[in-house]
Amino acid sequence: MGGLYESNNNPSSGSQYHTHKIFLLCNYILLGAASSCIFLTISLRLVPSLCGFFLIFLHILTILGAIFGCTAVSDGSGSNKWYGAHMVATVLTAIFQGSVSVLIFTRTSDFLGQLKSYVREEDGDVILRLSGGLCILIFCLEWVVLGLAFVLKYYAFAEVNGGGGVAMSKSSKVHQEENTSYWPWQFQV
Repeated sequence: MGGLYESNNNPSSGSQYHTHKIFLLCNYILLGAASSCIFLTISLRLVPSLCGFFLIFLHILTILGAIFGCTAVSDGSGSNKWYGAHMVATVLTAIFQGSVSVLIFTRTSDFLGQLKSYVREEDGDVILRLSGGLCILIFCLEWVVLGLAFVLKYYAFAEVNGGGGVAMSKSSKVHQEENTSYWPWQFQV
């Protein structure tokens, strides 16, 4: 993973370095929350039902997306194909995590029945609500990770295209003063 070792591309600015560290921290929290949800789901029933299997599969996809996100953004090559795949996968898992959390909190007893849990109903409700709380955390962190990945990709793009702010000054006319004295009087403001 990208966060376990120092990469070759040292960030040039302090804000890029801090953004990268926050991005990695969010991905590590995602890894922990998703694996905790897997263990909570397995604690409801050791051999999960079809609904439990899909819930575990969603958390596995979240873990894989977090690992892939660490390597895709940490990679200095700037591959847009892998970056785009990471963004799409993160959006999809965030949407599914949000829907699962809504299902858990609005229809707890029905969801528990679909999991075919063999624990007491009161304990199952508590375990399922813990898992729902982690799903809400995962949902929020997925959107934070999306924003941070976008910012890191922008930093990489700006660095490749002229060392930071030079790329912006080439494409924008904010700082350019233009002499309008030779324009017709209708356009002179």
